[in-house]
Amino acid sequence: MVSASARSGPDAVPVTLTINGEARSLRIEPRMTLAELLRGPLGLTGTKMACNRGACSACTVWLDGVAVCACMMLAIEVGARAVTTIEGLAQCETIEGLARSEVLHPVQEAFIAHDALQCGFCTPGMIMSCAALLEHNPAANEAEIRSAISGHLCRCGTYPHVIAATLSLASRES
Repeated sequence: MVSASARSGPDAVPVTLTINGEARSLRIEPRMTLAELLRGPLGLTGTKMACNRGACSACTVWLDGVAVCACMMLAIEVGARAVTTIEGLAQCETIEGLARSEVLHPVQEAFIAHDALQCGFCTPGMIMSCAALLEHNPAANEAEIRSAISGHLCRCGTYPHVIAATLSLASRES
């Protein structure tokens, strides 16, 4: 039995989530998924929603450094855990208080260098999974990379380029 204090909804509830290192407070409906929250109220459209049922992994983000499908998690379930999106991988710097400059994450750079993207729909999720793998295993081999991207669907077929890009970083750090 669920206690009365554990119930939420049906109306919007207040939440504070840490997204890309920044605390974000807002009111959301308890039924809203993390992917919907990121793309909608927060405007972080790098996270893609394709299947909306965890079958394609286009919506992959990090939850405390672990790659997860954002469409399969309710936003209110995130709690105190940190969410990192594709936008959070690039480091932004303010230059003379006026402009912002992005320094791409090494996996983002490798995807560009190895032409590991075509239509780009699966790319953010693939990058997030490959970056999470390398964070946990900097010397990942091809089999481990294949396993890390095994849940990703890419209709353009860039898998060989994704593997080459990720291997280029793993071999550099091993």
